[in-house]
Amino acid sequence: MMKIPNPSKDEVKKYLQKWDSLDNYVLQESSLDKLFLKTYPNNTDINDILIKASSLNDFYSTNIFSIFSVAKHILELNIDERLKAGDETLVNDIAKIIINNKNKNFYSFASKYCSHHYPTEYPIYDNYVEKETQNKLKKVYANNKLNIEEYKKLENLIKYKVICKILED
Repeated sequence: MMKIPNPSKDEVKKYLQKWDSLDNYVLQESSLDKLFLKTYPNNTDINDILIKASSLNDFYSTNIFSIFSVAKHILELNIDERLKAGDETLVNDIAKIIINNKNKNFYSFASKYCSHHYPTEYPIYDNYVEKETQNKLKKVYANNKLNIEEYKKLENLIKYKVICKILED
């Protein structure tokens, strides 16, 4: 059985040191920080949104093939006040879009888009976070700290508020 360490300052430091040793990721993140926090902090101009969305899509390989549709969707949502307020429902609103008459859910992209505007308010959610969170939930369940109904509620991690609560805990 895999041993999953409990979250701690030392665990965070260990992973931050690993992260800092990966030049390509460090430079991509600093570029995104400059783009989102300094160059184009607002979301009222389609050009600004499009360059941010395109950069995220490329750096994170989110595989959005119609990035203009997503940028237009973000513009129509008028997100700046909600972003500033830390509105967790915004992630789902950005994620859910109809492209070519098909429902899409770009959940990971949406969490990253919000997080790059306000990193301390919006945790990133992707496959890696899902895997680690699921592992932690299984450990908690296995230790009988959670009844089966509670576990099933948490199992549906696509609800951003649940993810934020788990990560905060």
